[in-house]
Amino acid sequence: MKSKENYPIDFVLTWVDGNDPEWQKTRALYRDSIGDQREYRFRDMGTLQYWFRGVEKFAPWVNKIYFVTCGQKPEWLNTNHPKLICVDHKDFIPEKYLPTFSSHAIEVNLHRIKDLSEHFVYFNDDTFITKETTPNDFFKNGLPLETAVINYLAPRKEPLNLVPFVNIAAINRNFVKKKVMKEQVAKLFTLKYHKYLLKNIQFIGGKWFPGFKYFHLPASYLRSTFEEVWEKEPELLDRTSSHKFRILTDCNQWLFQNWQVCTGNFMPRDTHDGYYGAIETLNDIYNTANAIKSRKYKMVCANDGNEEHFDLLKTELYNAFDTILPDRSSFEI
Repeated sequence: MKSKENYPIDFVLTWVDGNDPEWQKTRALYRDSIGDQREYRFRDMGTLQYWFRGVEKFAPWVNKIYFVTCGQKPEWLNTNHPKLICVDHKDFIPEKYLPTFSSHAIEVNLHRIKDLSEHFVYFNDDTFITKETTPNDFFKNGLPLETAVINYLAPRKEPLNLVPFVNIAAINRNFVKKKVMKEQVAKLFTLKYHKYLLKNIQFIGGKWFPGFKYFHLPASYLRSTFEEVWEKEPELLDRTSSHKFRILTDCNQWLFQNWQVCTGNFMPRDTHDGYYGAIETLNDIYNTANAIKSRKYKMVCANDGNEEHFDLLKTELYNAFDTILPDRSSFEI
């Protein structure tokens, strides 16, 4: 079915090469700063070329791709590609926040990118398109697609990650749950959420939102949403932006997803569209690789949280992507 979305939709991709000696020197100057400095936060899985291959093959309709780094560019990248715009952190993040090594700080300032379209999709470098898509897989009737599933926040690890709690506190400061539930009833109670619909039924009562479930997939946004949240929560976003490394009391991009849900600026996304591979065990590695090869999902996240089997992870991902995306793209020299 032909897409009805005829406005420009941009993709934004963030990336860092943690092996870059110059980047390492700069980072070393801030080693005494608080925050998460674990190596796997900055390592490159070597799968970036497959991201571009997936976009060219499965999302050729994209308007522009904004490739966001701290000035880094892979040697193989065709920087003259007409759809590619390389963006340095200093091009859009206010100088007072630079340099930054925090994905949270980068994310909350994406709306400042020059000429970025109102409709854009944000990708971490571990989120990929693995099946044919249309603009309607990301936006419908001008609104971002979002899986709006209410969920309680349950601590699982130490130290406690407070980011989801910080996000939901901002939501509860700015929205009345009962009013949102009434106004968005058709979007919150839809069969597109499959088994997760029960979550919204479970949490239909209560004065406050206990949290939202996050699916770790490419996120569709309105640029104006970022501007609105900065207007309503400037201190929170300023504090997050000022941290050199991500810390447990930041907010992050999920706040903007939640905000779009509560304002009604979204359309429901089918929970079967994507696969989230939280890679912590050997089985997680194989399951994620199989999800890629199966082409059952339009989007796959290969979330690198495994510090023990990194070489195996890279090998399995390479093999999986080579199965579905063996040919070089025009983004590669």
